[in-house]
Amino acid sequence: MAVLPMKKALICGLKRNRKRTLEYLQRQDVLEVSTEIADDRIFRKMDVLSSKAVFERNSADAEQAIGVLQSYVPEKKGLLASFKGREPLPLKTYEELAGRHNEIMKKAGRLLQLARSVGEKRGTIPRLEQQLQELEPWKTFDLPLNFKGTRKTAAFIGSLPRQISLEDLSRELTEACGCPAEVSIVSSSKEQTCFFAVCGKNDREEVEKGLRALGFVKAPQTSGIPADRQRRLEEELQSLRAEIEADENEIRSMASDREELKFVADYYAMRAEKYGVLNSLAQSRNVFLITGYVPEDRAAKLERDLEEKCGVFVEFSDPSEDEDVPVVLHNNKFVEPVEGIVESYSLPGKGELDPSAVMAGFYYLLFGLMLSDAAYGLIMVFGCLYCFKKCPHMEEGLKKTLKMFMYSGTSTTFWGFMFGSFFGDAVNVIATTFFHCPDISLPPLWFEPVDLPMKMLVFSFCFGIVHLFTGLGVKLYCSVKSGHLADGIYDVVFWYMLVGGAIVYMLTMSMFTNMLGLGFTLPPAAGTVAAAVAAVGFVGIVLTSGRESKNWGKRLLKGLYGAYGITSYLSDILSYSRLLALGLATSVISTVFNKMGSMLGDSIPGAILFILVFVIGHALNLAINAMGAYVHTNRLQFVEFFGKFYEGGGRKFNPFGEHTKYFKVEED
Repeated sequence: MAVLPMKKALICGLKRNRKRTLEYLQRQDVLEVSTEIADDRIFRKMDVLSSKAVFERNSADAEQAIGVLQSYVPEKKGLLASFKGREPLPLKTYEELAGRHNEIMKKAGRLLQLARSVGEKRGTIPRLEQQLQELEPWKTFDLPLNFKGTRKTAAFIGSLPRQISLEDLSRELTEACGCPAEVSIVSSSKEQTCFFAVCGKNDREEVEKGLRALGFVKAPQTSGIPADRQRRLEEELQSLRAEIEADENEIRSMASDREELKFVADYYAMRAEKYGVLNSLAQSRNVFLITGYVPEDRAAKLERDLEEKCGVFVEFSDPSEDEDVPVVLHNNKFVEPVEGIVESYSLPGKGELDPSAVMAGFYYLLFGLMLSDAAYGLIMVFGCLYCFKKCPHMEEGLKKTLKMFMYSGTSTTFWGFMFGSFFGDAVNVIATTFFHCPDISLPPLWFEPVDLPMKMLVFSFCFGIVHLFTGLGVKLYCSVKSGHLADGIYDVVFWYMLVGGAIVYMLTMSMFTNMLGLGFTLPPAAGTVAAAVAAVGFVGIVLTSGRESKNWGKRLLKGLYGAYGITSYLSDILSYSRLLALGLATSVISTVFNKMGSMLGDSIPGAILFILVFVIGHALNLAINAMGAYVHTNRLQFVEFFGKFYEGGGRKFNPFGEHTKYFKVEED
């Protein structure tokens, strides 16, 4: 249970060694770079944001190129693809590929160019197809559709939005314009009638008004005979489709470049991050300075390697009290998985205890109590072990999370056997339904919560009291360690006396013990002693809760308000009834699915139904209740447990490193 002590680093070197130093630091991932400048009269910051923007754009282009390949040649990924993490890349291979980054970027550019070309051509096809469709009714017409007439005549080429005969069209047009016009129909359908009309040039305006009154729509204004135009459009469409196919084939042929594109996306992302650090470095004409924070256990190796490999001077010192030092948690393999839970709440503040070790055991036990099915626990354990075996390069954060679920699964298995739950009552249901052996079952090693819910409720409350009192104990430990023994007595010991005394006193009341089904009652003498202890605790809380006030009246009022906090302890203890609720929910839902699956009895359809209901039902039950156990276990830690001693407020250690997506460079 420790927060790693940090050292403040000062790295000084000649500018010619700057690139080598930054690249080494980035691969080591141990230094959080500070942006402060030691002396702004000598040192200045270098503005390289424009170069950083170029690298970010190149990385984004490479990612887009990978996306293009993915859309045409999807990369085959297994079920565990999201667990595999970044592939290790030897430093020698990294340097070889880095020397070809321009060549690889040309491939990315070509992919993007091909994708744009395909997109543009695909966008052109609907427009050409629409033109073809518009020309279809005019394919037998032997004049250009933009023909306006001769020197003495005016021509009108278009359509009416309805079907009409030649006689009716001629008559309606004559009635509408009042002057003669020669009409011929080109094509006719239910939706429209395409026609060609000719009149004298002097009658042009009248005929045009008459046609407009009938709903005349001009034909597409294209030059050339429609049939010729259609043929050219079809040839253009055929050519476009052939070009699209050629471009797509070229894209598919570049699938072998996918890994290089992934590299160059990471390469430019790393360079962008390096230039972000470079932008904040203190530099003079010939010298550069890097300051930051390093975990103490990595300082000696970093100093030795930087001086030997990069030719720079390194000095470490202890941070001052007023510095905002980042936090790194360091625990053993059993505790390490819950560090992410602590971090999601808040990292320890300056001088504060890391609560990971104290909460780890409680976390696993609480999770197991809420899920409490041996089969579900075994599935979680072996599922996590399988992921570890198949994904050796899993990211550290994900590995910790899976370990947390593995330990929680072990606890779930333990409580499942204690309560006699293995897929609920599946053992008895299978034995009774298919083997006609009702005497076969999995007996609980302790008791079945479904049969004795009050016993489980009492156990949940007792577990909760131990959990809460442990939190108070941590607060007492921290007070003693920091030299504030009196605060520990006032804020912890008096509460132990009040809450503990009140609990013991209630156990002397037969009404209370009978309600909980305890089967025993403490003697009255114990109640007298407990009442006295609780009274002393109450008086101590009233007198000390407002001790920061000088005025005795205010101090007394604050003390009474502090003693009112006994109600929060009552609500905290009641919160642990969720152990009963979630445990029963898992067991009861499992039992319901088992009963549903066995409805058709001992038969082939019955076996098929049982298998389907069993697999689907228990998969859903495991998923839903495991999520519920995770959420409510976190709540009990954050609200009930941390609320007794933990404040947090620390800042996470954010080292300069390889925040890449696909590869992780390894030192030779």
